[in-house]
Amino acid sequence: MSSNQELTGPDLGAGIEASTLVEGQMLVGHAAGEAVLVARSAGKVFATGANCTHYGAPLVDGLLVGDTVRCPYHHACFSLATGEALRAPARDALACYEVEQREGKLYVLGKRAATPKSPLNAPPSIAIVGAGAAGNSAAEKLRREGYAGTITMFGAEASLPVDRPNLSKDYLAGTAPEAWIPLRSEDFYREQQIEIVRASVQSLDLPANSLTLSDGTQRQYAALLLATGATPHLPTIPGHELAHVHTLRTLADSRSIIAGSVGAKHAVLIGAGFIGLEVAASLRARGVEVTVVAPDALPLGRVLGEELGRAVQKLHEAHGVNFRLGTRPKAISAHTVTLEDGSELPADLVVFGIGVRPSTELAEAAGLTLDRGVLVDEYLRTSAPDVFAAGDIARFPDAYSGASIRVEHWVVATRQGEVAALNLLGKKERFTAVPFFWSAHYDCTISYLGHAESWDRIDIAGRVDALDCAVAFRKAGKTLALATIGRDRSSLEAERAMEQRDEAALQRIVPASS
Repeated sequence: MSSNQELTGPDLGAGIEASTLVEGQMLVGHAAGEAVLVARSAGKVFATGANCTHYGAPLVDGLLVGDTVRCPYHHACFSLATGEALRAPARDALACYEVEQREGKLYVLGKRAATPKSPLNAPPSIAIVGAGAAGNSAAEKLRREGYAGTITMFGAEASLPVDRPNLSKDYLAGTAPEAWIPLRSEDFYREQQIEIVRASVQSLDLPANSLTLSDGTQRQYAALLLATGATPHLPTIPGHELAHVHTLRTLADSRSIIAGSVGAKHAVLIGAGFIGLEVAASLRARGVEVTVVAPDALPLGRVLGEELGRAVQKLHEAHGVNFRLGTRPKAISAHTVTLEDGSELPADLVVFGIGVRPSTELAEAAGLTLDRGVLVDEYLRTSAPDVFAAGDIARFPDAYSGASIRVEHWVVATRQGEVAALNLLGKKERFTAVPFFWSAHYDCTISYLGHAESWDRIDIAGRVDALDCAVAFRKAGKTLALATIGRDRSSLEAERAMEQRDEAALQRIVPASS
């Protein structure tokens, strides 16, 4: 999924004047035929690979924070000292290079060998229930931390863990090959000795540290991570069970929608949230006529506010999407969707994108404490010892807002999986990451930081109608969330400001309007 970068800038192997790299600056050059990023921070000079290992973004366009660099696209974070992927969505480390300064010049020398972590064996075995974003990232993080015990990941999906955001974006649109979709290969899991059991877990016996699979098999474990994710809503209106009616959660779902789009003339998307609109954009890329049906007055209005929601609607309308808002489907037939007002829409393909519900049945039956999700503390520990929860099911204390929240976003789930892995190893790491997600609509990407279920004012920097803006959602003078379009740098700066509880910096990024 990463892309090659054309070699530009100076030949760092031949040396550059040390004075050209000032404190807090990054620049890109090349050494030994590879793109290299050099940075000076706190008086030290670092040299690493120049591109994010997630989607290949140029890190020079990102943000330097201490001895780390953050990716401008999706906020992955890397150590400049070691190259380590510190924060999802990146998993692979950056290459690190030796740097030498002599006679007033800086020289980038050969790659530095990675320092392996010391093997860890406690607890002796870890079970991960769920093979999505949180479960997979936990398994990988355990091995990166040097854990040498048994890792077993249980997931009912037939596929390997996948890059779920792509299922409604490039892959569904036909612009990304299926080879991009698995997060790792079968060989990777085999080499890392991560066992993937493609079966559902039917029950947990927490006192006995055992779980029972759908075939009746029982497995023992020493520590447990629950990452069971969420299930799409599908209302039981007449016709919901027809073969051309879909939800989107898995690779199989995305494949089914792609197959259904072949020869389809008219698609009806039920729901004007992020998934519904991403599917709408992807189907338009495939030449299918699309109508979006939703009870809301505006798409995404409850998340992004009126002005940004209206801009998103206009963007989709400019690409040929029709909207039927303020209504719901009443029934579905082989070729039509009937709305509550009695009108009918032609529909060869129907996709529901009306949200998900957390898959908490297993946790509830095991006696864990629930509160509109599995309740966890700042370490992602549940009400049971040695049992952690991460991802869509976890209701956690948000370090920035102070509220107890549950977030259904892939990056959050991946980062929680990493923190849960550390705490399974006894590291006592708090989950403090500011929630982040991105949503792609044609050539427009919306980045969103924080979590705002309500607000008393919205402030805007830039022009929403030009899709070049930063939008702050505020309550009682505090910035709860910030959405950006075309302003990746502002998004990164806002993330740092939220981490530092620096409201003054957030007010500079998006000044309060009069």
